[in-house]
Amino acid sequence: TDTALDLLAEMEGGGLDPNVVTYSAVISACEKGSRTDTALELLAEMKQRGVEPNAITYNAAIRACEKGSRTDSALDLLAEMKQQGLEPDVITYSAVISACEKGIRTDTALELLAEMKGRGVEPNVIAYNAAISA
Repeated sequence: TDTALDLLAEMEGGGLDPNVVTYSAVISACEKGSRTDTALELLAEMKQRGVEPNAITYNAAIRACEKGSRTDSALDLLAEMKQQGLEPDVITYSAVISACEKGIRTDTALELLAEMKGRGVEPNVIAYNAAISA
């Protein structure tokens, strides 16, 4: 995680502007390093700089929230993603349902499972297991 953040700072220090791929990669590194707050700060920073997050960016941020047991943040990001016209995929839904499991939000997890089916997104084992455990 620190390496990714150092490279981002080095890139910016060299006069280069990070793009959506750069931010997505660093947010993903933060997720892997369990740095939820940093991931969310980077998501906010990129939007302030006019870099539009894509589905990959949102998925990384939502996974960071899931790992950090930030259920409400994961749900907020899902709503924001849909407002931006981006389609949540099986990765998105699985991460949000897993966040609901950690937050003991059984009803919400089951609603999301139904929603994903209704949107034509086929649940995977992770989504089912998280919904069952919630």
